[in-house]
Amino acid sequence: MTEKQYQETIFSKIIRKEIPANIVYQDELVTAFRDISPQAAVHILIIPNKFIPTVNHVTEEDEKTLGRLFTVAAKIAKEEGIAEDGYRLIMNCNAHGGQEVFHIHMHLVGGEPLGKMLSK
Repeated sequence: MTEKQYQETIFSKIIRKEIPANIVYQDELVTAFRDISPQAAVHILIIPNKFIPTVNHVTEEDEKTLGRLFTVAAKIAKEEGIAEDGYRLIMNCNAHGGQEVFHIHMHLVGGEPLGKMLSK
């Protein structure tokens, strides 16, 4: 897959506002929007505006952007009223990790008990 093919994900189109999304936060580094197939009462995706296909592609120059993912997650959790009870942040990498869209993204999920993270 070429770099250009990677970049043309649904997330790149949401960042550029070429397709509609329920955006809850956007600044120069990150965009956050509600998942269209929520897995919990609150399910928001937080993505870097810079295209980074997988965690394996992260470099030192991405540290500020990745830090922003976490500070925005905490801000949104507070605004959504789930910070006190707790929430989960999930990032997947590649096929075995469950990554479906190859533009890194953090899932912020909560608003209800989430149970064990993994079970066999």
